[in-house]
Amino acid sequence: MGKPAQKRLVRKLDLELFLSQVEPNPLPRASLEQYTISESVAATMLYIAAYSNNDLIGKTVLDLACGTGRLALGAAFLGAKAVVGIDIDRTAIQSARANSRKTGCYSLVQWITGDVGAIAGKFDTVLQNPPFGIQKRSADRKFLQKALEVASIVYSLHNHPTDDKQLHRLLKKSGENLLQIQASPFMKRFAEEHGGTIQSVFSLLMTIPKMFDFHTKAKREIIVDLYIIRKKV
Repeated sequence: MGKPAQKRLVRKLDLELFLSQVEPNPLPRASLEQYTISESVAATMLYIAAYSNNDLIGKTVLDLACGTGRLALGAAFLGAKAVVGIDIDRTAIQSARANSRKTGCYSLVQWITGDVGAIAGKFDTVLQNPPFGIQKRSADRKFLQKALEVASIVYSLHNHPTDDKQLHRLLKKSGENLLQIQASPFMKRFAEEHGGTIQSVFSLLMTIPKMFDFHTKAKREIIVDLYIIRKKV
């Protein structure tokens, strides 16, 4: 499953074009909050991990709640040493395998159908876009807890806790739709209780297309927060 680490800097545009090949889940389930991470947010997340923090290239990477594989395949594309993606939804994993063939990464990622609790062992880095807890309160907590159990560094996306119109305007004005913010008190406390410390938090804008009957708009733009949490030594 190994792959030589990337020797050249991959342009962010090229990364987004690669990620755009990854098809979403054909049968998404609202109960599992199966929203595919957008190409732009995934690319930003991967770029920070790979080139700002050196947490991706040549590293072992785990994608919890991997869906159809956008983060896992992006990590493999950028030069991760080994990548594992796990999701409870069999259809999502079947799509992830198809996406790995489509993108030429079939031998680079190991896909697992199962609950997050099935994962054991140690990884350098976790990348995750867990359920936000909108349909089921606190659904993201078990993913955060598992990530901090098995990895040295965690990159985790979460719904911004408030409808912050001022932050939305600032993000629209920023060149990359990316702003550093303060961690929420809950996330700071949760990380510390599970052996981690928050390194940084970034807010981003993510567009979600109409996927379910209860969606009233063709697309919706929301604020998501990228938490980078380091395991305490």
